Amino acid sequence: MIRIIFAIAVMIHGLVHLMGFVKAFRLAGIKELAMDISRPAGALWLAVSLLFLATAAQVVLKHDAWWMTAAVAVVLSQALVVLYWHDAKFGTIANTAVLCGAVIGFGMWSFNAGSRTELARFAVPASAERKVLAREAVTGLPPVVRRWLERSGAVGRDVAGSVSLRQKGMMRTAPDGKWMPVTADQRILTGSPAFIWVAEVRAAPGIFLSARDTYREGIGRMYIRALSLFPVADARGKEIDQGAMVRYLAEIAWAPSAAVNGYIRWEEAGPNEAKATMTWGGITASGVFTFDAGGGMSGFRARRYYDRKGGATLEEWVIRIEPDSLREFEGVRIPSRFSVTWRLKEGDFTWYKMEITDIRYNEQGGARVAGSINSL
Repeated sequence: MIRIIFAIAVMIHGLVHLMGFVKAFRLAGIKELAMDISRPAGALWLAVSLLFLATAAQVVLKHDAWWMTAAVAVVLSQALVVLYWHDAKFGTIANTAVLCGAVIGFGMWSFNAGSRTELARFAVPASAERKVLAREAVTGLPPVVRRWLERSGAVGRDVAGSVSLRQKGMMRTAPDGKWMPVTADQRILTGSPAFIWVAEVRAAPGIFLSARDTYREGIGRMYIRALSLFPVADARGKEIDQGAMVRYLAEIAWAPSAAVNGYIRWEEAGPNEAKATMTWGGITASGVFTFDAGGGMSGFRARRYYDRKGGATLEEWVIRIEPDSLREFEGVRIPSRFSVTWRLKEGDFTWYKMEITDIRYNEQGGARVAGSINSL
């Protein structure tokens, strides 16, 4: 909605510039403009009008580089305002508003460019070999894990070397904080475990956070910008590496065939439970998956570092899978709705609720990244 309002405002500002063109070419009387305008200047008023109209169209069409057109339009428009200050001085207000939007647009473009650069490292070559998950590959797993893989439909299908998925949900940063809408795209690689998650969090009307969470070669990083411009977090280190590994382990729920990779070791942990231990890049992390009576996955819990002012502490991190959320994507049945909770000594803190809206397996080349392209 804000994007549309902004586009309409830019369009109106552009149409106002037609007044200078009309007066210069004497197409109509413009009483609001008392100063004389030459025909060359009138042509410039027309050109600026067209630039603002083009900007409005690019905003509506969600063109990532609209800010470039807007910046040129503002510079030329303000030059005309200075030349015809007596009649056009209030145009400075509109130009300032458009310039502020263009600055945010630049931030969005910059953040998305960085995301695409990162994403290129997660591309899967077209020549990548595909393998089928044979029934023999799951025979040595705990019965509950084997039952889950069979029920998911992964057995007998191509192993998911990559997963491209789209999410929507709600997030909050404190137990008493307000819920904020989230949209995200994610790419997961399962051969050498890695993921990139690019999200937009709507903090308030016109206020958003752009986030990029990555895990590659055993190293995790969480990078967040406010309005895609101002860095508010750039978390790295061994605690982040461990947390990213735990997240990757939990998210094999969306790529069941990844459960048979050699870097994951399984063992029974109780009725309808199995413990998975992952070792990669010199780091080891483990978690317990729970399953329902029918063999479907129902949850996950692990110890993960929770960020506190006094330093990160290991806490229990729990994923609850909503009942009846099983959906089929490309022949594979996965749970599609989750909530994520920290079990703290202060009490449970559920901070994320999400839904998988689309999944593509073994998508060649790069993947989609929405990021903050549509933020304005």
